[in-house]
Amino acid sequence: MQQRDAEHPPAPLLDRAHALWTELAGVPVRFGSTGDDRVVVAPASRWCPPSWCGFVRLGDAALVTTPDRRTAVRVAGATRGLPAEALLDPARIPLPVREVLGPVSLFYADRSTFLPTHEHAKAEKRPASALGGLLARVDPADADESALADIESPAFCLSTNGEVVAAAGYQVWPGRTAHLSVLVASGFRGRGLARAVASAAVAHALGEGLLAQWRAGPLPSQRVARALGFRESGAQVSMRLWRDPAEQ
Repeated sequence: MQQRDAEHPPAPLLDRAHALWTELAGVPVRFGSTGDDRVVVAPASRWCPPSWCGFVRLGDAALVTTPDRRTAVRVAGATRGLPAEALLDPARIPLPVREVLGPVSLFYADRSTFLPTHEHAKAEKRPASALGGLLARVDPADADESALADIESPAFCLSTNGEVVAAAGYQVWPGRTAHLSVLVASGFRGRGLARAVASAAVAHALGEGLLAQWRAGPLPSQRVARALGFRESGAQVSMRLWRDPAEQ
């Protein structure tokens, strides 16, 4: 049953995820579109950096946002006939890909799925300004990936000898979605601290009536998400294409 639940997130959870990504597209889109209709022109899409192509799968449906009509035609031709899961694999798309961000898995939780850990009661609620020391001590790439510096919620922290060694919080995305950020100092990983601080942040977000979103690439991050009751609902990848030779 656990595996089946992972493959089939609850319909209300998926519906809220659809609403979020539809708004982020910046143009009318509909998950469940087929054929070339899966590829849309959306120059203001927040699925990817400007001028890139954004690929998102939710459940059994995938969509692609592109920066202009010419790119949309190229992508539609290259992806025609491919199943939804293939659209998130750059190796399976016959296009000249210059740069890739992702893929990352998309996990969601609400009150019906959340599995809090009692350890989160130990997390202190502190202002986001208290995170400067932790952000300065970790690898800059880890800090950037966590996006902890951008949280809008309080920070939920665990400290050792007066120093914050683990913290979590969230940004409020469209569709009343809480986008989770979690960071643990390198010498303190593997001790359950990520689960504790994340549980506290998720509990706060759900208390505000928000949908909790966890974007996870590395397997350890995915394991924490699953342990807290998040359901894997899809994936996201951004691709920057080389220019069509015909344009040069």
